[in-house]
Amino acid sequence: MLFSTSVVARLPLATFSIGLLVHVERLTGSYAAAGAVAGALAVAQGAGGPLLGRLVDRRGQTAVLLGSALVAGAALVAVALLPAGVPLPAPLLLAALIGFATPPVGACMRTLIPLLTPGQDRQRRAYAVDAAATELTWIAGPPLALAVGSLAGTGTALVAAAAVVVASTALFALAPASRGWRPTGARRARGGALASAALRTLVIVLVGVGIVFGATEVAVTASSGSAAGLLLGLWGAGSLAGGVVAARLGGGAHDGRAFALLLAALGGGHLAMIAAPAGVAGPAVLIAVAGSTIAPILASAYGMVDRAAPAGTATEAFAWLATATATGTALGAAAAGALAELTGPASGFALAGAAGLAAASIAAFGRHLPGNRQPAGRRPGRQAGSERLGRLVASK
Repeated sequence: MLFSTSVVARLPLATFSIGLLVHVERLTGSYAAAGAVAGALAVAQGAGGPLLGRLVDRRGQTAVLLGSALVAGAALVAVALLPAGVPLPAPLLLAALIGFATPPVGACMRTLIPLLTPGQDRQRRAYAVDAAATELTWIAGPPLALAVGSLAGTGTALVAAAAVVVASTALFALAPASRGWRPTGARRARGGALASAALRTLVIVLVGVGIVFGATEVAVTASSGSAAGLLLGLWGAGSLAGGVVAARLGGGAHDGRAFALLLAALGGGHLAMIAAPAGVAGPAVLIAVAGSTIAPILASAYGMVDRAAPAGTATEAFAWLATATATGTALGAAAAGALAELTGPASGFALAGAAGLAAASIAAFGRHLPGNRQPAGRRPGRQAGSERLGRLVASK
């Protein structure tokens, strides 16, 4: 129940960008203005996620989730009520507020997984299921937002997203497991989650993974014309299938070297898109295969956080991984767009492949990653919290 609630709570988050984009374009008549608003949302989400995660690690989940959901929901409704011809600063500021207040439900759910699921193998499988479910929200969310917008209006779509965010986040935050979760009480490292060299390595790796995402989106759009939507859908479907398989086979990579092999497959799979035959069938098969590594890679990264993050910083650590991926996606999209203008759309696939292979090299030789070399002085920081939560859940 808790997991399914978290998935529902994350579904509208995948609609924020496209929802704001089409609504602001309708209000202003300018795609440039709409793009600026979507960019403000992305930047604010990247900055706000770790801050909210750190606040959760200090104050607990319930109050932070409820407060952020109410602020984000109110800001979404405010955007929906803006009049046509509104000056750009108003939607820009509201989009930034939505981004800063986006509830960190995914990070909170991943923080609970080690406490609710005994055994590392089961935890890795749970992370793989979570990564696959997240992929499902990104497959279903944007088309759903566009469908509601076309049938009932773009403002109504934003209001509906606000209602779902507030209601489902409240259900998650008021569940016994979320209410019962408490910070460990361990002394937190100065500098927060990024004080850990292992976590910094994971962040750098996921920036590279994000570059793969952004570059591929641009390259597919620029090279495939009307088939782009189908190919991107198959890309996401491949990731979903990969997550399901990973959940059945143990949840992804268990150490840095195996993680590097997955990343190398990610890079090689997207690099192969350069040689895709003409037509749709060949690129469809290749992009589905390339996408099949995405969810296992994310699950592997999530599974390493428990050993990589300093005690008392788990939620912030998961939020940093999301920020790293989003940052890389923005960088990859911008770079691939520029390359497409200069040398053609296939250069975006070259960039994606290079980024994946670079991330693989960092994972393979990152001595601080779990399984490569354990940093001295690391000790589990969440055992006490796990025992407390286990007793609470057992009593319900």
